[in-house]
Amino acid sequence: MDAGPGALTAIGIVVGLLFVAGLVGSVVPWMPGPLFILAGAILWAFATDFQTLGWGRLAILTTLAVLSFLLDFLAGALGARRYGASRYGVVGAIAGAIVGLFLGPLGLILGCVVGAVAGELLRGADLEGSVRSGFGALVGLLTGLVADLVVSITMIGLFLYWVWRG
Repeated sequence: MDAGPGALTAIGIVVGLLFVAGLVGSVVPWMPGPLFILAGAILWAFATDFQTLGWGRLAILTTLAVLSFLLDFLAGALGARRYGASRYGVVGAIAGAIVGLFLGPLGLILGCVVGAVAGELLRGADLEGSVRSGFGALVGLLTGLVADLVVSITMIGLFLYWVWRG
């Protein structure tokens, strides 16, 4: 795609908007922030005929986006485990997160926490230990959001470095 200066400016604005959406999405559960950033990078690569962003650099950004997605998905379960959840609690946190995906950002958070607590209660754990596991799921989710933001900032930083460096 041979884009002229005006077209590149318009594409640059769209890429910038995708990056802003990516940063917002990185701190809002359920919104795939790094995927917006990756989409912006791919758009720029095509607009510039892959002169500054080749397939190798896009592969690096894709890997970061996929790792971020996996971390988001597993963060609640890992947090629950860290706070003493059994396999039941961990499986409950994952199942709750999957159900919560269909209920929006708040559903994802509550689903993970409720799933961890329910899993522990099904195992026969006491209420205090079950709630501790649910709290761990919440801590894990919040830690995952912070990690998601760091990955998103890293992706944008790499993009800017590669584009400015040429």
